[in-house]
Amino acid sequence: MSGYGNTSGNGLVEAYEMDSTATRLVNISTRGRVGTVNEPMIGGLIAQGGAKKVIIRALGPSLGTGVNAITGALPDPVLELRDASGTLLAVNDDWGNSSQVSEILESTIPPVNPLESAIVATLSAGNYTAIVRGVNGASGVALVEVFDLDP
Repeated sequence: MSGYGNTSGNGLVEAYEMDSTATRLVNISTRGRVGTVNEPMIGGLIAQGGAKKVIIRALGPSLGTGVNAITGALPDPVLELRDASGTLLAVNDDWGNSSQVSEILESTIPPVNPLESAIVATLSAGNYTAIVRGVNGASGVALVEVFDLDP
């Protein structure tokens, strides 16, 4: 997404699964800039139906490596999961130090860098927000993504 005439600002891109067949939306992600303390990157998600098991990841350091490395990747992302009323449900900094290490590994898609964050959660129907900040107010480019872990 870009602004008309190269302008900048905030934008919103939405994706909906509308059919009633066996197909399902398995993953959604967005890459963006995390600013200083009061400028986090925010990703919203809505769970429908019964309980839904997901893994939410916040990547930064791994974006800055490899053939298509991104300049200015967020060095150490912190991930928060909040419900519709803003209540903090979970927070993670450095997934390998999480109490959820075994669940994250069982998902088969743990972050590749130990400084990245992940939360495994079983969500009831409702609206949720994933918030990505940098440790100590650091800024940079990050990726927030949600994977549906239900079969």
